[in-house]
Amino acid sequence: MQADRIGVLTGVHFIDGDFAVAEGAIAAGCRFAAGYPITPSTEVVERLAMRFPLVGGLFIQMEDEIASSIAIQGAVWGGAKAISVSSGPGITLMGEHIGYAAMTETPCVFVNVQRGGPSTGLPTLPGQADVMQARWGSHGDYGIIALSPNSPQEAFDLTITAFNLAERFRCPVMLLLDECIGHMLEKVVIPPADKIEVVPRRYTGKQPGKYLPYVAEQDGVPEIARAGMGYRFHITGLTHDERGYPVMTASAQDKLVRRLVDKIKRASREIGLHEADGLEGAEVVVVSYGITSRVVHRAVEVARERGARVGRLRLKTIWPFPEHLIDQVAGGKVRSLVVPELNLGQLVLEVERVVRGRAKVVPVSHAGGAVHEVGTIVEAILEAAK
Repeated sequence: MQADRIGVLTGVHFIDGDFAVAEGAIAAGCRFAAGYPITPSTEVVERLAMRFPLVGGLFIQMEDEIASSIAIQGAVWGGAKAISVSSGPGITLMGEHIGYAAMTETPCVFVNVQRGGPSTGLPTLPGQADVMQARWGSHGDYGIIALSPNSPQEAFDLTITAFNLAERFRCPVMLLLDECIGHMLEKVVIPPADKIEVVPRRYTGKQPGKYLPYVAEQDGVPEIARAGMGYRFHITGLTHDERGYPVMTASAQDKLVRRLVDKIKRASREIGLHEADGLEGAEVVVVSYGITSRVVHRAVEVARERGARVGRLRLKTIWPFPEHLIDQVAGGKVRSLVVPELNLGQLVLEVERVVRGRAKVVPVSHAGGAVHEVGTIVEAILEAAK
């Protein structure tokens, strides 16, 4: 175990998911973080506060989550890759600035280590009730990417992916852990830096005076410039034109907002990460994500032992919702889709929308505070298979 020349702590580690997120951020090239302590996410920034001085990074504990969520965006425009970390109540406070990052196309990463809610709720216990908050937490229409790891190893891997997607699409990316994954200790393998794919920032090659900050490339994503390098541009949350200057018209709004949504929507297949097992010939498919998917793994094994023809589909990408995957499943011989979540029904609504009545959709709701019992999911599978 040793740190290479750019600070990646290579080798085999026994760390929790929060620490793994911190190491993934460093491996992705993140060198700035701002945050405010909140259970169960604080260990991420504790780790960054310890590691950043060794790699040339900086962590600032801000006065609150609101300040944290805008501080990272200033750092991005100054040339850094940046991250902020919180849990549900803190992410609520960050909502305005998540929308600001979407509108200004500021590539950054927000980490939400979910807990039971609403309000203060269960600070030390798990939940998955921030799924819709991740998608619609700010106001207006915009595109968002949200990833959901189910292990400390994936917390490391998907943190790197989150930064890469933020740079690729110039948008905020949300990493949705939960208390279990955040505090779970497991083996995490960190490869050498030269084995880790890191997407660089899409800096413009145009000279100052010829660069417009919101002229989209063919994929709908503009190139970016760094403040202080001679470029003149205006960064505003107002509806703006290709120069970044405010334009208060319906036509400017339609052109801009459609592009913000479409640059993500058109790439949904590229962004969509998942794991599938036993879908061919399945009559029942269990759709899950995060910590719940680990319980589902065992429940599917038990249900198969009892004769059920059941497959499982684990979503690593929550947003944009992988409509094509659910559409393919519903278009086959599947009779039922079972959707267990640590909430009272959030992602299951998206499954129902895409299925459009072609198969039965069975929610297995849990208000949080603990993971599902294996037997509860087994019973739901067997009932759906009748």
